[in-house]
Amino acid sequence: MRILLITSAFSGLTQRFYTELDDAGYQVSVELHSGDMTRLVEGVSLFKPDLILCPFLTKYLPKEIYQNYKCLIVHPGIKGDRGPSSLDWAIQNNEPEWGVSLLEAAEDMDAGAIWAHKTFPMRQATKSSLFYREVTQAAVDCLWEALSYFDAPSFKPERQDYSRPDYKGQTLPSIKQQDRMINWKTHKTDEILRRINAADGSPGVLDEIYGKPVFMFNAHKENHLTGKAGEMIATANHAVCRATVDGAIWIGHLKPKLESGKGIKLPATFVLKDLLPKRPTSTLKSLLAKSFKVIEIDYTLPGRQLPCQEVWYEQAANIAYLYFSFHNGGMSTEQCRLLLRVYRHVAMLPVQAIVLMGGEESWSNGIHLNHIEIATSPADESWLNINAIDDLIYQIITTLDKITISAVAGNAGAGGAMMALAADKVFAREGVIFNPHYKNMGELYGSEYWTYLLPKRVGQEMATSLTEQRLPISTKKAWRIGFIDKVLDKNHAIFSAQVKHLVTTLIADNELLQKHLNEKAKTRCYDEYLKALASYRTFELTQMYTNFYGKDHYHSARQDFVYKISKDTSTPENIAIHRQKEGMARTLSLGSMYHFVWQDFYQLSDALIDKQHQEVFILANQLVSSVNREGLSKNMQLLYQHVKEHFDEEEELLKQSGFQSNKGHVSEHQAMLKKLNEINHKISHDDWKKNDIQEFMDKWGKHIINSDMTLNTYLL
Repeated sequence: MRILLITSAFSGLTQRFYTELDDAGYQVSVELHSGDMTRLVEGVSLFKPDLILCPFLTKYLPKEIYQNYKCLIVHPGIKGDRGPSSLDWAIQNNEPEWGVSLLEAAEDMDAGAIWAHKTFPMRQATKSSLFYREVTQAAVDCLWEALSYFDAPSFKPERQDYSRPDYKGQTLPSIKQQDRMINWKTHKTDEILRRINAADGSPGVLDEIYGKPVFMFNAHKENHLTGKAGEMIATANHAVCRATVDGAIWIGHLKPKLESGKGIKLPATFVLKDLLPKRPTSTLKSLLAKSFKVIEIDYTLPGRQLPCQEVWYEQAANIAYLYFSFHNGGMSTEQCRLLLRVYRHVAMLPVQAIVLMGGEESWSNGIHLNHIEIATSPADESWLNINAIDDLIYQIITTLDKITISAVAGNAGAGGAMMALAADKVFAREGVIFNPHYKNMGELYGSEYWTYLLPKRVGQEMATSLTEQRLPISTKKAWRIGFIDKVLDKNHAIFSAQVKHLVTTLIADNELLQKHLNEKAKTRCYDEYLKALASYRTFELTQMYTNFYGKDHYHSARQDFVYKISKDTSTPENIAIHRQKEGMARTLSLGSMYHFVWQDFYQLSDALIDKQHQEVFILANQLVSSVNREGLSKNMQLLYQHVKEHFDEEEELLKQSGFQSNKGHVSEHQAMLKKLNEINHKISHDDWKKNDIQEFMDKWGKHIINSDMTLNTYLL
């Protein structure tokens, strides 16, 4: 069955539909609806779908599409609800229950017949959180219910009927800033929180702070502080605390309202840096300024001391749970360094396991593009940020005296997806989407030790596929390919309980625990012997340096992402299979992650031999970077010829020296030449894999360390 997803963006919900359908074996493609109706109709005619699904649509479908194809649209509202601001109104109006309807496309928006409908109890949470959790899962449940009806001849969708008692929705207008407006003199804390929650993600609630027009996001209710309603009374963790008539509220992020419309969402104190009261420099000034508090968080203490606190840990017996709930999952240089500091503190505690809990909506999305964008030098800040997250991941990888677990409850992308792999075990909640790739951000290469962590988990070929195809993967697929170890329940509370049970069980048997730790240490030592972590990092950062300080592709893509600019409104071909040229589907560019790095410990202190050995690394990299069969054949011949000449010289030296292990040494030469001949044969038959070169280079490195060094010692 051919299913086309028409969507305004390849968003989280669209990715969830994509992965669910792909996992189930449907032929699924995507067409982005940018407003170009001609191109949209063209895309539909190219794919010729059996069914069109619209998970996230902000524009009308043309009649010629929904009159000729079955089109079902996800609407985040209860039966009878209509309008583009459904969830916003539901949160702001404090609805106790809400839902999702899967509707047929019709001339009037949201007026089509209902194929499936699900409801859920509302939480006090942001629009982003509710959409990511309850709305997305209800939409997926509707999807599978509707698909079960698709070929049923007796099924008839439900015509909307407002005379029925279960039709409690109504038509509501698009919510405006005047509808969201906060009166700090009359609105109570809970009302203010609902209004900011209803606008979280986009567009925020417009307000003024110290006369500066700003949009407010990421609000939390304060439990103790009070002050004069509307006034700023405290700051902590870059959030600001504002008094209400019955308490106070923390505001984590602001976006300045600019005439250009190019404001960036940032931590509140970044936006208000020249307006907030300065820290008192004397006791007298401190007394005079006591109405405004600058609160320092002691991150060495367990528990979340403030509602705006992004990093904290909990200790249960001999297990530490480390939380890092960064807004939208981005991790700035400062946040990475803070998390590293807390991780090191936790690693010093008398615990046997460290569980990386992340955030519930976003586990991590890697470096923080908004923070980078506002830096004096975005290139310099990018460099600092990538090194800061690398430092954190290195610490996790090299924690050898404790079991480490990544408990992934929220989506993870780019460096965040790779960071999860630094732990010994990875558990993920069903429904999580992983995007383990970087290249969509201006051909960014990526670091986070991914060239070590990813192939170790899924193998070289799959690692190349994931990073080149740039597609999202579900938890189920992540488990099938070895990216994660377990898929746990989709319910967040059950997931958390399962994680705690699994970790408790894992460390309950002390003998088994010590066995795990011993194997972990042995593996780490062996991996370091094969190739040092520093080599992976050096290679990755070499590519990243070019991204940051070379061409402008990354900087241009980052700016487009931060400012939400769509220069190219066409659908990327990796998700639009109907727009892929003949024979290009699923093709991979060569040389993207295979690299072979000469390391100092290969040196024999013989300039000529060391140069010949290094040349093999250069030729191997040249081979896997070939772009066609002619280049492959040519570079294969260069590699074979160089290795053969080197071996001939070395074997002549063996004969002259009377080396006792001569036969074994020569046998290794013959085995490696045979391997190169096999690869050459595969190339001529279009049957080669880059992993073949990896295997050869592994043998080459071991031969230098084990055999050539023994020979070198004998000759000395």
